Amino acid sequence: MSRMDNTKFYKAALTQHGHTSKGVHWNSDSSQQVRFDVLLGLLPDITEMTLVDVGCGFGDLYCYMERKPKCYTGIDIMDEMVKEAQKRTSCKIIKADVLQDNLPSADYYICSGAMNILSRFETYLFIRRCYEASTKGFVFNLLEGEDESLLYNYFQPKEIKKMAKELGAKFYMKKGYLPRDFSVFLEKEDRLDG
Repeated sequence: MSRMDNTKFYKAALTQHGHTSKGVHWNSDSSQQVRFDVLLGLLPDITEMTLVDVGCGFGDLYCYMERKPKCYTGIDIMDEMVKEAQKRTSCKIIKADVLQDNLPSADYYICSGAMNILSRFETYLFIRRCYEASTKGFVFNLLEGEDESLLYNYFQPKEIKKMAKELGAKFYMKKGYLPRDFSVFLEKEDRLDG
């Protein structure tokens, strides 16, 4: 079970901040964009690729990208987020629960911040399901630290590196761009280029 009810967590932020970066629990536009830059920097050229943005919120990542993927799909669990992302991106946005529902296949999956209030079990399941739905890999960020918070979900990079080994994935990591944050690319070992 999540540390907090996902819907209540985001509805409170939406009520207070509206359709802004703070409305999806980012500290600011700039911290959200730093994370986007790091995640996109871990991927190869995506212009000929398919990309699924999990926990897409309002579609901010798609709107931020200078170079768009060949096909973009967003996934979010909240109706209000799905509707706003559809308006902002004019792309396919699906309402789905990543932990339970069928996921579309895509070259890459990407996730920024959507795992921050999940339990540890849910986080591992989320990562596994997104990695398995991708044909080339999954890029995501997590909060770094000891798992002592009652609200937020913290990990040590070595825990995710161990999971990468269990999945048979190549592990790439970037940290130091923001305090207590790290990003990971789990690349499929057997992926075919082109």
